[in-house]
Amino acid sequence: MALWIGSIACTMLLTFLTYGSISHDLVHGTLRLPRALNETLLCAIELVSFRSGHAYRIVHLNHHAHFPAADDLEGAAAGMTLVAGLLDGVTLQPRLWMFALRHSRDRSWIVGEAVGVLVLVIASVVAIPWTISPVIYAALMILGSWLFPFITSFIPHDPKGATELTRTRLFRGRVLSIVALEHLYHLEHHLYPQVPHHHWPELARRLDPHFERVGLRPLRLFF
Repeated sequence: MALWIGSIACTMLLTFLTYGSISHDLVHGTLRLPRALNETLLCAIELVSFRSGHAYRIVHLNHHAHFPAADDLEGAAAGMTLVAGLLDGVTLQPRLWMFALRHSRDRSWIVGEAVGVLVLVIASVVAIPWTISPVIYAALMILGSWLFPFITSFIPHDPKGATELTRTRLFRGRVLSIVALEHLYHLEHHLYPQVPHHHWPELARRLDPHFERVGLRPLRLFF
């Protein structure tokens, strides 16, 4: 049982460290890697999580450019009820793929990643007579992606905000910092998307005086 609990925890951590951290930096190109290496890592890291890195890029950059517009798939959950926001994740990944295919000028990466995910899913099922580990891993990664709209849109965004400073919530506090592993800097990221995730805490400290001057009150969990 301990091994199963540890395995599930590892897949949760992997999802967090890919989609919310490393892959996110690759999407924005903030690591200043050579282009070929950046594209390859974006593909590979998201592929092992049964997702398309290049579809993620197109949809995420559209989110930055157009939130809270009607064509912002990534940010749509922010205007939903809690239940609807949770259910939005069930079909989000296929819809992201279709959006990316419609709006990408170079579809080769996206098509290749779709084929790669399909191959991985089929291989996981075929391996069941010998081991159920691959299919369980696949299921956990896919199920984990269903929470993305709730975590990355419903919680941090407010589509009713009048300005860029009020459309994304400001979070502070030791408890939230620990729970989110120093990643609840959504407002700071929207203001300065070219800052990589490992510099978000420093960016937040530099922006705090400005936030205080304009009257932004951070949300905290206990302290």
